[in-house]
Amino acid sequence: MGGGIVCWDAFVDDGEIATPQSARLAMTGASTIHIQPTGLNKMKPEETGSHYDRIALWWQEQHLHSTYGLAALEKAIKFAGNKSSALDIGCGSSGRFIVELIKNGFTPAGVDISAEMISLARKQHPGVNFYVGDICTWQLPRKYDLITAWDSTFHLPIAEQKPVLKKMCAGLNPKGVVLFTCGGGSVSDEISGGFQGENFDYSTLGVNEFLRLITEFDCSCKYLEYDQYPHNHVSIIAQKA
Repeated sequence: MGGGIVCWDAFVDDGEIATPQSARLAMTGASTIHIQPTGLNKMKPEETGSHYDRIALWWQEQHLHSTYGLAALEKAIKFAGNKSSALDIGCGSSGRFIVELIKNGFTPAGVDISAEMISLARKQHPGVNFYVGDICTWQLPRKYDLITAWDSTFHLPIAEQKPVLKKMCAGLNPKGVVLFTCGGGSVSDEISGGFQGENFDYSTLGVNEFLRLITEFDCSCKYLEYDQYPHNHVSIIAQKA
């Protein structure tokens, strides 16, 4: 999705988190975002899709020429053993990852739970295969040399983080690469936050658990960065054996 804005930071006295001005806030046009804990298993992907449906056009206008996440994508591309097929999970409507993938020789596809996002993406890139689907239940149509999930899978219910990561790793060709983002820190957590009048939920397993699972799923971590430090936003690149 190139998704919402979230920082797993320390709570302030009133029980909410107010994230300061940052590159991500500027990117979305938001000024202040209040984040608070959400109940376990409360999160529903279809509701996330509905929220993004309502801001899909705004999202496209804000991100059409954005470079957010492209530096990490360029790193992931360098690790890829082959540069043929790619899948962008939570691709959103702007297609900035799609454009970069095409420039680097990939034949990309995109999937997003928001039907409105996909409708706009298809108009922007008519030659690309886009799918409307919930990555928790959507079956990958093939294996890929590169799979990206930039600020998208952190919207999943916490119980779906492990099976979706397993699905992404299993969906890679040999020497294939996955790039995804997650909330930092060492503990699992679910929180919610809002922007553009819509509320979004987020979850993380904690960095150590994501790294453990990457190894369990026959991949190895090639790159990890707290890319908005001191905020707990982490990008991870892993490669299939």
